[in-house]
Amino acid sequence: MNALSWAAWLRLRLRTSRAAATALGALVLVTAFLAAAFPRGVEAYETRGVRHAIGSAPPGDRTLEISVSPAGAPGTDPAAAFAATEVDRQDRALQRQFAAPLRIVADDAVHGVRTTKPLRAHDVWLPRPDGVAPALSLRAASGLDRHATLAKGRLPRGAAPGAHTLEAAVTVATARTLTLRVGSELHLNDLTVRISGLLTPRAPDGAYWAVDPVLAAARNDVAPGPPPKRFWHAGLLLAPQDGPALVSTEGAPEKFWRYPVDARTLTAQEAPLLHGRLLSFEHGAALARLRAVAGGDALADSSVDDLLDGYARSRAAIAPVIAVAAAGIGTVACVVLLMSGALTAARRRPELALLRARGASLASLTGQLAAEAAVVALPAAAAGGGLALVLLPGERVWPSLAAAAGAGLLGTLALPLRAAAAHRRPRPTERADLAHARPSRRRTVAELTVLALAAGAVVALRRRGTAAGDGVDALVSAAPVLVGVIAALLLMRLYPLPLRLAARPTARGSGLIGFLALARAGRAPAVAGLPLLALLVALTTASFGGSVLAGIDAARDHAALTAVGAEARVVGDRPLPRGLQRAVAKVPGVEDAVAIRIAVQAADDGGPPLYLVIADAEAYSRLARATGLGAFSARELADPGGDRPLPAIVSPASWPGSDTPRWRCSRTSANSSSGPRRYAPTPRPSPAATSS
Repeated sequence: MNALSWAAWLRLRLRTSRAAATALGALVLVTAFLAAAFPRGVEAYETRGVRHAIGSAPPGDRTLEISVSPAGAPGTDPAAAFAATEVDRQDRALQRQFAAPLRIVADDAVHGVRTTKPLRAHDVWLPRPDGVAPALSLRAASGLDRHATLAKGRLPRGAAPGAHTLEAAVTVATARTLTLRVGSELHLNDLTVRISGLLTPRAPDGAYWAVDPVLAAARNDVAPGPPPKRFWHAGLLLAPQDGPALVSTEGAPEKFWRYPVDARTLTAQEAPLLHGRLLSFEHGAALARLRAVAGGDALADSSVDDLLDGYARSRAAIAPVIAVAAAGIGTVACVVLLMSGALTAARRRPELALLRARGASLASLTGQLAAEAAVVALPAAAAGGGLALVLLPGERVWPSLAAAAGAGLLGTLALPLRAAAAHRRPRPTERADLAHARPSRRRTVAELTVLALAAGAVVALRRRGTAAGDGVDALVSAAPVLVGVIAALLLMRLYPLPLRLAARPTARGSGLIGFLALARAGRAPAVAGLPLLALLVALTTASFGGSVLAGIDAARDHAALTAVGAEARVVGDRPLPRGLQRAVAKVPGVEDAVAIRIAVQAADDGGPPLYLVIADAEAYSRLARATGLGAFSARELADPGGDRPLPAIVSPASWPGSDTPRWRCSRTSANSSSGPRRYAPTPRPSPAATSS
């Protein structure tokens, strides 16, 4: 055909088959939209995951911190190197080294000088819980006026060089704990600090305050040693100009620059690049450039790379599930498009057979059918892909364009390929009834190949699971789809048998309804089984996804139950009120409440600590049965009396061996009478022991 006849042929076909062309266009449009939307949806999900992994971490874990000790400060005068102007200059130079994807929150960045070892305040009027003097950390940092509101007094002012009296501000919470007020003086060896003002943090949960909690409120710490003693640990906020004054103290001062990492615009594609950039700042070439600015001993540290490692592990664990979904959805889409082409070819079989009988070449016939489909399918695929790009956010465009192009290409070639396979050579029209069609040898070989692939995929999945090194195993990910395809092919093979068996007795009978119904069903084209293939693949993929979600829910519930020891747990550093158990038991929905006490006993061999759970035997037995974490009889914990060992239930992880041991400890730890007693433990899981 020349160009004019081709155009006339296409116009004629579109006018006479408007309904079929509209249906094909709608099918390709929807398929292309879904195909283009899938990679963008996965990318958006991964981007939300990496942003949540960093944004939900504590402020101290999502910062990049650089520090320099006096020995590593450039220049011969450490005091000059610790001056506020020098620290500010270095801060500007360091920020110029940050480039995408390493973005920082400039408003929350802080730099200055701080003491890394607390200094003791020797004033006798300060509170001392166990007779230990309070420990004070000093920080001369920038941005105090932007991150705090003055409640009383004024902000600290810089002292003259060489002065031994400095001004500092504290938060209202710290002043209340240490009984400080404006004008109070604290003596720290050779340094005197005068309180000039009381502050209220504007954003206590922000990086400026949350990274060093002692700056926002005094903390009750415990000094090591027998016996442990409690003391107050608080922070004093100096003027940025007083940084050089800390060099001569015993607090091991250092310069620091802290930059919160901004993950609000981070994408999943940038996560590996950000991870490499942070590692370079910590151990690589970027550290050398950083030391050229901050000093020869400058160190960079960040926990963001650990957060990215955790995100990468989660992404690798989810990738096989996403691959299974992609394989299932893609297979269903391909089957639907091929089915539409096969049904169209079956409907137009007499027309195409007549054209072949009148001398139309196979190439000409295939080209005409491809042109008919392309006029409808390609614009529909372009519209579907463009709609997905407009409606769904995403960074990469080519995966969506490739998926939409694949849908359009398959929608274009499904009809001509099926017609070419059915009309390879002219021959009289033969009806391919479903009940009497004989599968060809090519079909048998193809089905056996799919069967071998399915068997290999199932074996690989059972032997090594979904682990495939650094990537996704395509064969394992396609296992559910291959199983569904094999089931559909088996049903298509077996379906004609009952039709043949049922047609024989009805053919000899006098009734017409049964005979005509079976004859009509048997004369259906062989391609009528393709919907069954699409349905089974879709059901297999949906069933697999449902089982995965159910397994995740069950594992999450069991992990939460194991971590808590029950559906809910109330914990306190001090003994809880006596009436709390009765009050909790009266809450609607609470079936039982058990009071327990957990004491931590250090291991003599330096191993992990032992958790001693003390509870009423009958109540704890009910709890163990209800949670399913190790039921036992309350009689097993009955005191045998005399000097015989007390029975105890031990977590299997703490079981030392097969022989029954005798552990010796003080009965006073179990709220019993004085005198040492032996314990005969029994290995068995229990709610509190498992959760500790």
